[in-house]
Amino acid sequence: MKVTYAKAIGDALKEEMRRDSKILLFGEDVAEFGNIFGITRGMLEEFGPTRIRNTPIAETAMVGAAIGSAVTGLRPVLELMYSDFTLVAFSEIFHCVAKWRYMHGPDYKVPLVIRNASGSANGAGSEHSNCVESLFMHSPGLTIVTPSCAYDAKGLLKAAIRSDNPVLFCEPKLLYQVKQEIPDDVYESDYVIPLGVADVKREGTDVTLIAVGLMVPRALEAAEKLAAEGISVEVIDPRTIAPLDTETIYKSIRKTNRVAIVEESNKTAGIGAEYAARFQEELYDDLDGPVVRIAALDVPLNYNIKMEHYTIPDVEDICKAIRSMM
Repeated sequence: MKVTYAKAIGDALKEEMRRDSKILLFGEDVAEFGNIFGITRGMLEEFGPTRIRNTPIAETAMVGAAIGSAVTGLRPVLELMYSDFTLVAFSEIFHCVAKWRYMHGPDYKVPLVIRNASGSANGAGSEHSNCVESLFMHSPGLTIVTPSCAYDAKGLLKAAIRSDNPVLFCEPKLLYQVKQEIPDDVYESDYVIPLGVADVKREGTDVTLIAVGLMVPRALEAAEKLAAEGISVEVIDPRTIAPLDTETIYKSIRKTNRVAIVEESNKTAGIGAEYAARFQEELYDDLDGPVVRIAALDVPLNYNIKMEHYTIPDVEDICKAIRSMM
């Protein structure tokens, strides 16, 4: 069956809510309207207004309510709509959500998932098109997940909901309507993808290319194009941005001796900056050259669609960077 990324998210939510009555979902326009991307349509009718609730446009209150319900025995899934709106509740997420379990001891649980639609969206403008993963990577205690396909989105969201640790779940907007062919028996099974485990999307021998979110399908397309030129690229999707699966990634780097990171967010202080520093520090003797970062230009994302597309890495940008490494 062909499944869109958006449907996979919605199906994961429904399956988990049927499995566990302690799971509730709330956020802006998630009830009657069914989410601006249609992900939660029909869920109000199935689960009722005590488990599916609309909220005011008040992110600090929304996150505060989610924390309160999580620490008192429920398992909330909060939708903040666009990732940019996490910044309105930055203190609550950075301090309370991320740190409280550590501060209060091992018996204290914070089973909270914060979903957000991340990144560019064909003209949404600079205040509705940000990727926030690198901002929250600086907050220990917060698991950060960015799936790149429908199969991963469903399995990772189920794992996030079942986790006793808080999870920031980032969903690239431009992937919502992308379809993936998944066997019926696999998709309909209760599969869960463990958090903190990367996936080798394509094997290669010359360069390790770590791609995040929206960049994964572009990296795979670039790898196919480069293969015709005799360059073998191994594409790895970390899936969980933090904590990072260093075992899978380091094994690949030790094989290829070259590594690049491609992300949708800005280059300065981005995901790639942290990963590059870590690789240079811990794998220096295994590298045949410097770690290469491929990222968006350091400018606010323009609402003009042509400028937006120019700002974000495309397939040719990735190919050009990989060729320079060879």
